[in-house]
Amino acid sequence: MTPLSEFIFLSVLGSIFTLIVSTPWRPWLMKRLSQHTIPSFNLFKEFTRSGIVFSDSTNTHNSTGALNKQKLDAIHDLSDCHEVASSFSTLVQQDGAGCWPPRSNHNEKTWPACLQAYKDIYHEMAPLLPAENASLDDNINERRIFEFRTRFVQLLSQKVDLAEVQRLLQAADAGRWDVFPRDAYNGFYCCVAWCRHAYRWASIPVVRLAQLEKSIALPMELVTPWNSMQSHFGLDSESGNNMSNLVLNFNPAGGYALKINTGLSTLIQSSEEEFARIFQEVEVLGVPIYCSIVESIVAYARGDKESCLEHVRDIKGQLRPLLSSYYDRVHDAKIARSVWLSRVQGFYAWGVGPQNNINGEWEKFDGLSGNQVLLFQALDAFLGLEAYLPRLIQERNVPHLQRRFCKVVKKHAFRGQLADEGVDGKIKKEFEDIVKRLRVFRSAHRTRAKVYLTQPAPERLPMTAGKSLLKEDMDQSLLFLDQFMVGRLQQTV
Repeated sequence: MTPLSEFIFLSVLGSIFTLIVSTPWRPWLMKRLSQHTIPSFNLFKEFTRSGIVFSDSTNTHNSTGALNKQKLDAIHDLSDCHEVASSFSTLVQQDGAGCWPPRSNHNEKTWPACLQAYKDIYHEMAPLLPAENASLDDNINERRIFEFRTRFVQLLSQKVDLAEVQRLLQAADAGRWDVFPRDAYNGFYCCVAWCRHAYRWASIPVVRLAQLEKSIALPMELVTPWNSMQSHFGLDSESGNNMSNLVLNFNPAGGYALKINTGLSTLIQSSEEEFARIFQEVEVLGVPIYCSIVESIVAYARGDKESCLEHVRDIKGQLRPLLSSYYDRVHDAKIARSVWLSRVQGFYAWGVGPQNNINGEWEKFDGLSGNQVLLFQALDAFLGLEAYLPRLIQERNVPHLQRRFCKVVKKHAFRGQLADEGVDGKIKKEFEDIVKRLRVFRSAHRTRAKVYLTQPAPERLPMTAGKSLLKEDMDQSLLFLDQFMVGRLQQTV
């Protein structure tokens, strides 16, 4: 089966499964299906038993949490044995607040008092961010953006004690996590990132007038803590990133915290949340893969190739539910094509930066990108593939400890050392199957991305969150993007 035909098969199969699970006649349909010899039905039963595809996100999060903790504890026990285990354990303990996905506390009542105002302000400003109907009038949009930012500045200056915030951040820099717990630090990092993106755009849908801005002066209440926390995570972008805005925007129970489209229709709000859950669920379902990557490298280093084979085989098996979570969400029934481009994607972009004092050129920081996702960076490193993101973009947008983990994985990747025969040959075959699944996924993503990006958005210029403004028209922009996606697909070998 070709990658394209496999993608089409999986897409249709996913839609059928979604229909079966959501229908009130599910028991009858299950009984009838089980009476017939349908090869794919075994796969359906496998997903149903796992609780991954068909459970709601909270149940999925809870059901996998205990198992993931056991796996993370096992890797921690290996941290003195190999640097790949040590680097992953350090990532989990520090940036993850002892957990993965990172534990993020969004209960502002438990935050240090001087930080609580930020969450209060975001909740006050959030209903003012989305416009029910996008305006094509620059004068109207200019006034709306000015009023939104003016009100934001007033609230920040009235309610935030910046000196106290600075003292608290200095305590965190000194390792005083008893004063500023790591999970609260993560929640606050997310909150500031969301406040900055709301201030940057001041309107959802994003409008052309804001897109054409070259630089923006954010209030110090959003600059000072951001600079401190970006330094902590080893980043220098003015924009938020996949970790700050998406993964950390879920509480420990899997609940979606800060929102873009407050007060709008259920269709818009559910599409926003379903999109965000893709990134959080990738990390939830990715924990066994991270652990198997580490365990396979340790086993190979010890010369235990039979164990190595089992761990690499586990990675292949664990990819199925993880990629299925993507197939199950990225379609019109879950993320409405009619609203995603205008109501969701634009918020995560950035596209502005400071002016260079020497040559006078404007520096531009891009926004969030799926290429910042740790799971796929780690898999590429494990497979021996070149990193998709250039070094400068990685250093701007991917936290230091995540970059370090991927660097160590690549250092100890052993795919290129395998022989063709014996256990080596079997391990090699498992690697080939992993690559095949990634190629199918990247082909599917390429196809679905085009569908979503071609939706009408007359209030704005062609733009992605990860690459900011594109070409002058959508046809040229899609060709530009397609070259990147095709290139990555060709590199996945």
